[in-house]
Amino acid sequence: MKLPRPVAAVVFDMDGVLFDTETLYEKAALAAAREVGIPMTSEFFRGTVGSPWPVVRQQLLDHYGADLAVDELSDISRRIFHELADTQQILKPGVLELLDLLDQLALPRAVATVERHLQRHGLAGRFGGIAAHGDYARHKPHPDPFLKAAELLGVAPQSCLAIEDSHHGVRSASAAGMMTVMVPDLLPATDEICALCLHVAADLHEVRRLLAT
Repeated sequence: MKLPRPVAAVVFDMDGVLFDTETLYEKAALAAAREVGIPMTSEFFRGTVGSPWPVVRQQLLDHYGADLAVDELSDISRRIFHELADTQQILKPGVLELLDLLDQLALPRAVATVERHLQRHGLAGRFGGIAAHGDYARHKPHPDPFLKAAELLGVAPQSCLAIEDSHHGVRSASAAGMMTVMVPDLLPATDEICALCLHVAADLHEVRRLLAT
């Protein structure tokens, strides 16, 4: 396929796109749930993917009851996640090759999410902007994170290619008016999500080939 208009910048989601972290978050959340004695399922966890913590926190309380030790659950989950992430290779296949192509094409790029993991993997300097929590009023699926990323790059949203893995992320990027490509991670592309995307790619190597043409 061909993109409908020239790409002036690329905006990435981080978890599930640049880093293979969503599976680790799921493992950590399920392990933490066992520690506090609640029967969390993968289905429930995946229903929270792409949502900010305040939203997930309320989902937990609504589902498991107001007496859930939700902050203890979060603390345990973070501890287990860091133990897993610190001992595993979490960079997604194709990230470095795609960034190298963007360098060759002189295309600016930003991350429409938080910064964690970028410093550890020496990637922070390869992005011209990071739209982190607190830099915008509304979280995904609202368009604010992607609009902020485009603002940081000084590029019109309609000229940006957005790369996302979550349903909320695709909704956010599409609402911002960006050309949106989904690279599914934990969540498959539904009919609704396919309608919001220009393309559903198998991996970042496929996104690189799309940009190269």
